[in-house]
Amino acid sequence: MPQAAVDQADIKAPSAFLALTELPRALVEFGSLGLAAPILASAPRSDGHPVLVLPGFVTTDVSTAPLRQFLRGLGYDAHAWELGRNLGPKAIGNEGERLIARLCEIHEATGRKVSLVGWSLGGVMARQLSRRAPAAVRQVISLGSPFTGRPQATNVWRTYQILTGHRLDDADTRMQLSESALPPPVPSTAIYTREDGVVAWQNCVEPEAPETDNIEVHGSHCGLGVNPAVLYAVADRLAQAEDDWHPFERGGLRSLVYPFAGHA
Repeated sequence: MPQAAVDQADIKAPSAFLALTELPRALVEFGSLGLAAPILASAPRSDGHPVLVLPGFVTTDVSTAPLRQFLRGLGYDAHAWELGRNLGPKAIGNEGERLIARLCEIHEATGRKVSLVGWSLGGVMARQLSRRAPAAVRQVISLGSPFTGRPQATNVWRTYQILTGHRLDDADTRMQLSESALPPPVPSTAIYTREDGVVAWQNCVEPEAPETDNIEVHGSHCGLGVNPAVLYAVADRLAQAEDDWHPFERGGLRSLVYPFAGHA
């Protein structure tokens, strides 16, 4: 059997312990925002470009409100996706047409390329969106997004199929997963945690390429959008000049986050 196949077979959904402790850990992360305020206040400032924030599976724009508020405080033109609850194709359309239309609406209204920040399933969508409309996208940042590997290596795949009506073993899904494993056509950063209790962290890591990077943080899956280290890292990524993308610089305040280069 090829090594890649063996590796994928070995990647399992997170443990029951990590899954059961997701909520309390996320609450701790949210509660730490006040303590981290001085550090977050020193985050790189904005050039004012638009940012579209995509929520995770079964969540709505309410879940991304703290992240968008933080970005607006830095001067970004942060936008909600305004497509209701993220139920996969039920929300964005079978071909992603509603999400593409939302991106193009922001791009045309501002006259600027849009950075995409997607949490979990939202990050998977963001990476695919960058392939469908690369001229409108500045960069992609995913938060705990399982865009590669076996889709069953999560603790919610059965729920996903029931609520979305989308089969993970159909030909279209297999094609999209194969495509998603490749680097996007724009700069892309994956932020992930090995303590993820929802998805296998190994499936949330960008392949090595000139314009991809991976940033490891400590925390839960459900707390990624309110994790101070994540907020700082997102601000750092967004602050780069459009024509001067570079990997995350480790050191100083950036030691809040931990690098992971290459594959697990």
